[in-house]
Amino acid sequence: MIKIAMVEDDLELADVLTQYLKQFNIEVTNFEEPFLALSTLKVQKFDLIILDLTLPGMDGLDVCKEIVKNFDIPIIISSARSDLTDKVTALQLGADDYLPKPYDPRELEVRIKTILRRFNHSNNSNEEISKKTFELDFDKNEITKNGKYVKLTAAEFEVLGLLIKREGFVISREEIFDNSDLLNQDYDSTGSLAVIINRIRHKIEDNPREPQFLHTIRGMGYKFTQ
Repeated sequence: MIKIAMVEDDLELADVLTQYLKQFNIEVTNFEEPFLALSTLKVQKFDLIILDLTLPGMDGLDVCKEIVKNFDIPIIISSARSDLTDKVTALQLGADDYLPKPYDPRELEVRIKTILRRFNHSNNSNEEISKKTFELDFDKNEITKNGKYVKLTAAEFEVLGLLIKREGFVISREEIFDNSDLLNQDYDSTGSLAVIINRIRHKIEDNPREPQFLHTIRGMGYKFTQ
């Protein structure tokens, strides 16, 4: 479980991000008040900080400065302040990334894992973040599972590649067809997509009858998780 400390006084946004990140095994503890966040960091371990800049009682840049000074933890600035000076200052102070609001929560999830992989690697850490089970390389038209090449037909690669790329999201049958050069709605009258999904499961799942990665969401489509 990845543990995140969020310093955000917009409680509605904090709740949305908390619920979204939960599905990726990321636990978020939000602090509306920056002084409470700083004191908690002294007694509780977190993997990363998500820090707003506009906060009650203390400017976010000052909070960033205190965190960098006293703790060895990566920081993502999440702020609606669009002043370039704020961004430059935050990065100069030691923040690892700056994400201007509004943004897609999916982008935040990707940035969290990217920063943690880099941070943990540089610190020779073997804690929370590990390489994903499946890796997608569109340039090589290759998908690997635990580093081993998965042998797929062109159509299977097309479908699984899209699902991995949109990991965590439900992808409708229509969207799969719209993004496919090999499949079309008319041809699928024979149930070709269902056949392809079944073949993929037999290649990537330990038990295709109880899939761990490629899920059918009844009435909606398919979802890939790992």
